[in-house]
Amino acid sequence: MTTQLSAAEGFRLAVPEIMIETGFLKHLLPRFSLKTGVRIEVVKEGAAAEVRLLQQGGGRTIFIGSSGPWLLQIETPDHAGAARFSDWLMSEVGQRTITAFKIDGTVLFHLPGPAQIEVAEVHFDGDVSEGAKLSVLHCGRCHTVNEATKFSAIGSTPSFAVLRTMEDWDLRFQSFYLLNPHPAFTQIAAVTDPFPIDRPPPIIPVELTIAEFEAILAYVSVIPPADLGAPLQHQ
Repeated sequence: MTTQLSAAEGFRLAVPEIMIETGFLKHLLPRFSLKTGVRIEVVKEGAAAEVRLLQQGGGRTIFIGSSGPWLLQIETPDHAGAARFSDWLMSEVGQRTITAFKIDGTVLFHLPGPAQIEVAEVHFDGDVSEGAKLSVLHCGRCHTVNEATKFSAIGSTPSFAVLRTMEDWDLRFQSFYLLNPHPAFTQIAAVTDPFPIDRPPPIIPVELTIAEFEAILAYVSVIPPADLGAPLQHQ
């Protein structure tokens, strides 16, 4: 079972401007916060911080970009949230999240050395039965979740079974609230920021706790992928 840390375990992460401009942190940090409940405040390079991501100096090499290795430096070793972040980055899920980030289809960062990441069976903690109900309630208005929602969904949106056929289905579902059009009407408690006052959600919002989101993920993990048939053969 995932252990949620308190909001007090949040920390500041100092990064160079060049890293902020890539958009990588908007891809990486929400996924960590969703899994752990730990919020990270990004501050500029040189500011006071518990953790630093830098290209020179001491620290642990986490990934490598076109300009060389990126190092993680823990300024406060006994900080529980910072330690959790370091462990997550080196985990199978964390490393897959790093290498999943692309710009115009190109992977921006790769892992150091000839590391081989073993593909493990994806498993999510959560109540599968509750996840099924929540998926129908919140997702069934657009997606075909099961047979009962086949005729109430929007035809242009992929069904859950089709999404399960994708190689990175787990990362897609874990970050759905970041993918358009979801940010306009979706909020995950203690993870996403409130809707701007001048830009209310255009439809009834989807509001989930982390426990409810994990229940949905658990349900999705047991859905059989759709049988899309054999690839087309061209003569």
